[in-house]
Amino acid sequence: MESNNKSLAESVTTLAPNGWALMPIVIFLVLYLGNGIFFECIRPIEGKMGFYIISVVVAFGIALIAAFLQNRKLSFDEKIHLCAQGIGDDNITIMLFIFLLSGAFSGIAGAAGGAVSTANMLLNIIPPRFAEIGLFIIACLISMAMGTSVGTITVLVPIATTVAQNGDLSLPMCVGTVVGGAMFGDNLSFISDTTIAATKTQGVQMADKFRTNIQIALPSAILTVLVILFLSMNSEAAIMGDFEYNPMLAAPYFAVLILALFGVNVFAVLMIGIVLYLITGMMIGSLDYVSAFSSIGSGTAGMFETMIVTVLVSSISALMKAGGGFAAILDFIKKRATGKKGGMAGIGLLTAFLDIATANNTVAIVIAAPIAKEISDEYGVSGRDTASLLDTCSCIAQGIIPYGAQLLIASSLSGISSVEIIPWLFYPFILLIFVVLSVIRAK
Repeated sequence: MESNNKSLAESVTTLAPNGWALMPIVIFLVLYLGNGIFFECIRPIEGKMGFYIISVVVAFGIALIAAFLQNRKLSFDEKIHLCAQGIGDDNITIMLFIFLLSGAFSGIAGAAGGAVSTANMLLNIIPPRFAEIGLFIIACLISMAMGTSVGTITVLVPIATTVAQNGDLSLPMCVGTVVGGAMFGDNLSFISDTTIAATKTQGVQMADKFRTNIQIALPSAILTVLVILFLSMNSEAAIMGDFEYNPMLAAPYFAVLILALFGVNVFAVLMIGIVLYLITGMMIGSLDYVSAFSSIGSGTAGMFETMIVTVLVSSISALMKAGGGFAAILDFIKKRATGKKGGMAGIGLLTAFLDIATANNTVAIVIAAPIAKEISDEYGVSGRDTASLLDTCSCIAQGIIPYGAQLLIASSLSGISSVEIIPWLFYPFILLIFVVLSVIRAK
């Protein structure tokens, strides 16, 4: 059939704008965001996070059903073909494989004790006078090496809590500093699922996106360090304590970080990291045959939801695009934005809004990516700039919202509310300022 042969790469400008085609996303937001707010703020359930009562997979599954019920001009088989084209895109396939390897690396590194050992080693190096700054820098490095802000927060917040209590420091400030550093690394890491999603959906190299990103992220981080230094000048030197570590368990993390920064293929980087932790963990005794491969299995299993969401969102996006939904968004932006600056602002705002709605930066990127691709083509925004905006704006929103996994986990581990942490999230707010400036200065 002619419609079966139609490529999904066809520009949405050839389709009539149809806002109704976006209804599946509205349904998803009502189900996920509505239930999340209800169970988080109105009727909380003890021991459960409100935004995890309704699975994101279930919400997207219902949205996909709604997408199939729309656009009666296409048969069921034609819609299945569109979904298959969306899922079978080269970048989506690569992204799914990298998710698996990333999960395997995180699993075996955590089981071997690499994350804790790396953090403790860095804490022992830092002078007590610079405890808060040290926590921020450590969070940046650990998150870049691990590729996960949640994992970094899980490892470092208990340590930050101990440092704050022993040194009579502000607990919200110490926790907020860790969260900010974790978002810095999540935004830049070559093995972060957000970086993978942002680059692969835009068809750009991770190194190119990194070079674009670092021009915004590094000045933001430096300014954050200066702010923390100014605020901590009047405090007493913290009693850091003596944290146990093994440098051999920290070495693979730094090896992964260095290889990634030198532009080694991400598949090779992750496989090298897995092999290094397999060897190191068994040599030290923190891993044996069973625990090593069990941790790899549990790590990959931890990525299954992200992978399923990617498949569902790719299918929904393909159906919405064929129905004129993307054309409607592009038409909306065209009427309100002009030139490259307007296109960049549109991409950033769209991504931030979707993250606020979904409370998941990877999901927000996957949803926004195909629309952002169309906007970038229309307004002459380079792929690396688009990938940078997708990753950065989603991380800014995710690092600030009080119902996101990052702040909820930080809150539960430190014993303070997520709202108390928000005023101390210097890095996400400073990063937002630099993103706005970068859009204003765009040529």
